[in-house]
Amino acid sequence: MNKDKKSKNKSINDTRAQMESSLMTLLNQSKGKAYSLKQIVKKLSLKKKDDIKLLGRMIDELVEVERVQQLGNGSYRTDHKDPEVTGIVDHVSSRFAYVKIGNDEPDVFIKGRDLGSAVDGDTVEIVIFPTRHGDHPEGKVTKVLHRNRNRFVGRVELSKNFAFVVADARKIHNDFFIYPENINGATSGDKVIIEVTAWAENERNAEAKVVEILGKAGENEAEIHSIMAEFELPFRFPERVVAESQKIQEGITEQEISKRWDFREIATFTIDPEDAKDFDDALSFQKLENGLYEIGVHIADVTHYIHPNSILDQEAFDRATSVYLVDRTVPMLPERLSNELCSLRPREDKLTFAAVFEMDDKGKVKKEWFGRTIIHSNVRFSYEEAQLILEKGQGPLAEELRILNDIAKKMRKERFSKGAVNFETTEVKFKLDEKGKPLAVIPKIRKDAHKLIEEFMLLANKQVATFVYNYKKAKEKNTFVYRIHDFPDPEKVKDFSIFARQFGHKMNIDENSISSSLNKLMNEIEGKPEQNILEQLAIRTMAKAKYSTDVKGHFGLAFNHYTHFTSPIRRYPDMMVHRMLQHYLDEGKHLNKGEYEDKCVHSSEREKRAADAERASIKYKQVEFMAAAEKKIFEGLISGVTEWGIYVEIVETKCEGMIRLSDMTDDFYEFDEKNYRLVGRRKRKVYTLGDKVNVLVKKTDIDKRLIDLVFADRRDDLEFEGIANVSRGRTRNSASRSRRR
Repeated sequence: MNKDKKSKNKSINDTRAQMESSLMTLLNQSKGKAYSLKQIVKKLSLKKKDDIKLLGRMIDELVEVERVQQLGNGSYRTDHKDPEVTGIVDHVSSRFAYVKIGNDEPDVFIKGRDLGSAVDGDTVEIVIFPTRHGDHPEGKVTKVLHRNRNRFVGRVELSKNFAFVVADARKIHNDFFIYPENINGATSGDKVIIEVTAWAENERNAEAKVVEILGKAGENEAEIHSIMAEFELPFRFPERVVAESQKIQEGITEQEISKRWDFREIATFTIDPEDAKDFDDALSFQKLENGLYEIGVHIADVTHYIHPNSILDQEAFDRATSVYLVDRTVPMLPERLSNELCSLRPREDKLTFAAVFEMDDKGKVKKEWFGRTIIHSNVRFSYEEAQLILEKGQGPLAEELRILNDIAKKMRKERFSKGAVNFETTEVKFKLDEKGKPLAVIPKIRKDAHKLIEEFMLLANKQVATFVYNYKKAKEKNTFVYRIHDFPDPEKVKDFSIFARQFGHKMNIDENSISSSLNKLMNEIEGKPEQNILEQLAIRTMAKAKYSTDVKGHFGLAFNHYTHFTSPIRRYPDMMVHRMLQHYLDEGKHLNKGEYEDKCVHSSEREKRAADAERASIKYKQVEFMAAAEKKIFEGLISGVTEWGIYVEIVETKCEGMIRLSDMTDDFYEFDEKNYRLVGRRKRKVYTLGDKVNVLVKKTDIDKRLIDLVFADRRDDLEFEGIANVSRGRTRNSASRSRRR
């Protein structure tokens, strides 16, 4: 056979294979629907006579081998039944979503049109097609099994005869239609909470009604309340909870004091942020005659005041954690408890639960005791005040602070020598005016005073967990609430090492070397522009810490046993730990593992919600701050490269924005996924991770908490186009919306 004939046969075979794949995809996705030959030709967009003839022959062959059925009316279908599975929607783009089905199975790709009425977070039933989208199987939603939520937050856009609400949540890609009778007094530009009355159907928008008006978009109170509503954070305590807290007696009886180890004559102090109101941990210190130091870690005795299954306990469990937004705290406990009764305020007698250690000057624990105490804090230090005393060597309790700091440094050094990972992440705080407008973004700097407190809290948490695990009076291992942190996924570590290499840093990713290699990297990047980017990505590379009754250890801290004992004013798991520890000290029986595991899962979920809300509030303030800086040139680092643009972290403010590919008009750029870079087709200019760039703010979107950037050399273009002004929200075409109805 000559070359031309071989080539022609190969071309026919390729065409047939492609045509067969398209045909089977069409029939398999149609769930039993039948098509005539004419309809199939149209669906497959076949124009050439030869292709149509080839299709006819191919269908006849598929009918013969029973892959396709021919019905009495001459139409065709397949009885193929796709596998059905259940998962949760992750609606990453208006064009597509993924359904996470768990069990280490790959996520399933779903085209936007195949989602039906499902939205982000919904639990759905899907069918999986024989086709694939890249590395992912492809599917279609057949049923919504459970709605993740039916209330959303967004901004009203009012027309003459109807309104739409544009959802704040990035992953809600369709607007909600509001009939006039359901607007309930809202006006254009209001931030509102809506409740869905009818889900989307046949390309019609979901319908909703306004249930609460939060204020005007862009105003601090409205935006923060929007974030709280978006993450379903409570705005206030129920009246019955507040009333119950007010009934608690304030005094401490002599009978109660007699049950406790009395530390009121021993030097005791707290160190907290300047603006803190709830002080839930204190340190006591005295030198013993045997040359050792007695160091007490005293924690607010919240469970003395809150009894299991009480109204207060149920509310605390439901909230599970306090949430720290940029301008306020959403507390776990009512103020009567968090700021008054339980708070370890200076010069007041307070009830505490303590871990007391006898230690040498090298930080070795020689003896330990756990139980209830009473203290009288002598001094309330801010971190800044304590740091100043450490640096100058003068001030209240200067000698005690010096000794404790020396011991803390030795404990810290030993932790790292045993494999603890040194994550010193850069956090930011905001200087706000009286209306909540950000005046400055200030990086938080951790110094010795912070690390001193941290080390003794870590010690108490570790020793309490170890004590319960090894408790000799138990016939079987006691059920307990641990804080666990799994070993990182090797593939994620490998990806991170490739990322770090873009900045010139090498890592040893051998399983036994990950901790030391990460610590070496953290030391190398300290003070460098890429520090924040690599620290944040390193944390995301790690497994997520969570609460569990399983004993799995804590990779990041290199502890075999670890728990949360030291913050019961703001974390419900610490309340559980206090109760369980006292139960075992009182020689109580084995506790139900399943019951506490359920509580651990709930607490972990609430912790994630709190972290997401805190990040959203920080991002909102960052966007608001950058909105006023559109004419200033900022130095940035490329922190991410994608097929749709470049992410840039601004060095000065730690804010991240995006330069969209559509704004990079000097060349046609192609995405080199393997090497994390964009390459210009004509000029071969390369943008890659870690590159320093100068940028300007093009626009900001407070609703979506997004910052669009452009390269600074486009300043003239921006001013000419008139697009340097801030966009505080999105405008929509009402006419186009009415057509979608």
